[in-house]
Amino acid sequence: MQASNTRTSNTAVGMAKLLRQWSLTLGMLIVALGAVGSTHAASPDPGMVPKIDAATFEVVIPKAVDDPLTYEKPLPLDLLPYQERTDKYFSVGTAFAIGNNRYVTAGHVLMVAVGDLTGPPALRDASGHVYAIDKIEKFSLQQDFVMFSLKEQPSNAPFQTNTKPALNSVVYAVGNALGTGVVIRDGLYTSDTPEEENGRWKWMRFSAAASPGNSGGPLLDQDGKVIGVVLMKSANENLNYALPIGEVLNAPDNLAVMDNRTSYQLDVLDYDQNGHFKAQFPLPASYADFSTTFLKLQNDYNEQQLKALLQQQSGDLFPRGAGSNHILRDTPELSFFPEFVVHNRSGQWDYAGREINRVPLTSNGYVASGYVGHNFLMHLRRPDDMKASTFYDDPKQMMDLVLKTGYWNRQVGPEKIKITSLGKPTTDSTYTDNWQRHWKVYVWPQPYINVEVVMFALPVPDGYAIMMRMNPSIITHDSLSDLKALTDFFDVDYGGTLAQWKEFLAESSLLPDVLKAARIDADYGKRFSYESNKIAFNYPSTLQTVAPDNMLAVGTGYYDEHGKFALEASGLQIRLNATDPDRVSIKRHVAPSSDLDDNIKEIWSKLLHKQHPYDGVPYSDGDEMDVARVIDAPGAGTPSELYTAFYGTQGTHKPEDMKAKLDLLTGSFKIKSP
Repeated sequence: MQASNTRTSNTAVGMAKLLRQWSLTLGMLIVALGAVGSTHAASPDPGMVPKIDAATFEVVIPKAVDDPLTYEKPLPLDLLPYQERTDKYFSVGTAFAIGNNRYVTAGHVLMVAVGDLTGPPALRDASGHVYAIDKIEKFSLQQDFVMFSLKEQPSNAPFQTNTKPALNSVVYAVGNALGTGVVIRDGLYTSDTPEEENGRWKWMRFSAAASPGNSGGPLLDQDGKVIGVVLMKSANENLNYALPIGEVLNAPDNLAVMDNRTSYQLDVLDYDQNGHFKAQFPLPASYADFSTTFLKLQNDYNEQQLKALLQQQSGDLFPRGAGSNHILRDTPELSFFPEFVVHNRSGQWDYAGREINRVPLTSNGYVASGYVGHNFLMHLRRPDDMKASTFYDDPKQMMDLVLKTGYWNRQVGPEKIKITSLGKPTTDSTYTDNWQRHWKVYVWPQPYINVEVVMFALPVPDGYAIMMRMNPSIITHDSLSDLKALTDFFDVDYGGTLAQWKEFLAESSLLPDVLKAARIDADYGKRFSYESNKIAFNYPSTLQTVAPDNMLAVGTGYYDEHGKFALEASGLQIRLNATDPDRVSIKRHVAPSSDLDDNIKEIWSKLLHKQHPYDGVPYSDGDEMDVARVIDAPGAGTPSELYTAFYGTQGTHKPEDMKAKLDLLTGSFKIKSP
């Protein structure tokens, strides 16, 4: 049963929410307790039980034969129940026979297997015999059912049907409850409730118990006739839902129908794109052809929704939209942990994302992590003993470092086993965003839970800035589309040691345009120099020692260049090393717009008039001394942007010595004419 189908931008989008709503099946993906045999919590007439068993089947998906994952130790499969560890299948739901080679289950039971990483679904009877699906005959996404045939016919008598059951009559919910075999449980057919969108049909509500795995099973009357298809548990009362069997029988033959209201969301936006997923295609079709056609229609629709959302809000999107000036006209602190530029409820664009946890690696490496919306965010610092050429060209090795965080485990009985490698990705491609940054795009399968890891990794001098999702394989395409869109709202500065920068700059394919346009040179022990199309400067080691372990940061910002926005350098900072706060800094400042707060305007006024602390007069700041100066802008009139030069060092120093240091920095500083 589905309500409004919402597509959100983490691990769950579009179909994912729909699948979550169908909670009687999804638990089986993880529990994976395929079974044979039958038990009976409450039974109808004993003479009917064998007939019910014969006409009811498990829906199963094959387990992966080859596991691409590597673990910290051999999986202790002996901790699992015998049946679970020896079963070659996952049990994901229930199906039943209603005619000559006509079988029915919930639509979402088969949807669980669309895009499956291990093989197509099949039916399994009480004796353990598995029957392959032949053709999909009928399908309705909104009513959540599918009718199909089998390649090999079981020798069973199908259920008869009753399309006019009486309210408050005894009913039996039959299904593969919790994957432990077919269970029959009794209750009452209590009421009907209209379908949520426009009352096109009525759901049956009943009090018989239903558990994960019951999805797709028959709801029987007291005579053992099918009156409905069990679909969903009620979220807030002890009633369950079924689709009347008459809706299945009266649905168009040889047709797959999608007719769902949807709401598309993207993590950085606070508004939705409402739409209607309406499509159909002819049947019968093999399961493989059905899956391929359905996925194409769904993916095309979701791409259209994403495009429509961005087009509809194009006038409000960063950096052109109202509320962008806070980012465009301010100079933020450097951030090597990735952030998103997001639209908040006050109508402003702002930064979201912060480091929540950091796990150290060997040789000064680390993995810092956090999240925004449905997206994992990470900064992976490459260990010093790992060559850049190997690191950037070997996604397996890179992901192995991420896995050292210990966040990824496989549950085996009561024990969690760390995953140490995902192996090689099945997708290894590149993507260039609108800011001309070049991303590496990887997809790794985890067949044991039918999940894929989708990663967008942006090369930076000391490693990667990463956004990542884990999602059911059916929505991997959606995640790829969403993450491509999110790259344009992804913000990170570039940092690393001078040694790391030299290796990074040598890999030209990794460089974004903001760095391709710059010339960075470090002559150890002698001089550091920087030149772009905006500025040029250099300083000798007598100002600050130029050494391989200097920490260079290039901040980035968004600038309007003749009506077109570009990502450009907003400043540089060169620290003596990772622990010493001595530093040289260059910052670019833009005149504030009228809608910005008074604090930003006050800083700009001080810059314009070269007032303290931008007057070249040294001053104490805690346990260090600082000195800063505004660089004279070329041309006449009031400038629209200014640059400042800064030097800070620990301890107390003579003012004249601090001024001399600043002179070494500003003496060669050149602002190029527009």
